[in-house]
Amino acid sequence: MYDQYQGLIFDMDGTLLDTEPTHRKAWRQALAPYGMQFDEAAVVSLNGSPTWHIAKMIIEHHQSPIDPHQLAREKTAALHNILFDDVTALPLIDVVKRYHGKRPMAVGTGSEHAMAEALLRHLGLLHYFDAIVGADDVSRHKPDPQTFLRCAELIGVPPEACVVFEDADFGIMAAQAAKMAFVDVRALSA
Repeated sequence: MYDQYQGLIFDMDGTLLDTEPTHRKAWRQALAPYGMQFDEAAVVSLNGSPTWHIAKMIIEHHQSPIDPHQLAREKTAALHNILFDDVTALPLIDVVKRYHGKRPMAVGTGSEHAMAEALLRHLGLLHYFDAIVGADDVSRHKPDPQTFLRCAELIGVPPEACVVFEDADFGIMAAQAAKMAFVDVRALSA
């Protein structure tokens, strides 16, 4: 099905793994002590962004003096406490299994590198991927193409010979900016 591509690159949250409900739960836990809430649609629109960027948006909405990096750390800590119990692989993992050993594959995620690696290891999926690029591995995040360009570099495939699997507008914009083909996985499940 994707034989025409030399390299496959996957977003993680909401694309490979069903982590979105757990992320929302962790946000609620992190925000509760501050009496803050988040607009779910606004947070979904930022899918693929690093946690501190989402924290910044929530803080600005509430006009709070909290440091976004501190709030991001608190959300990540809450996530660590609940994530490994709730997360499952999504059906797209079948594509990963089908191309394992046939095409180099990478994960390009807005999650931190260590979190992505730990989740994939926990689910027995880490060995399928030749590279992981997390939010802390790049200086510019989706919709900037740096995440996906770094993935292509690490798997040794020219960007124009890669396909990106994404579930977020920022990720699709990043794939387009990288001159990569993309699959909007939201259309696959519709």
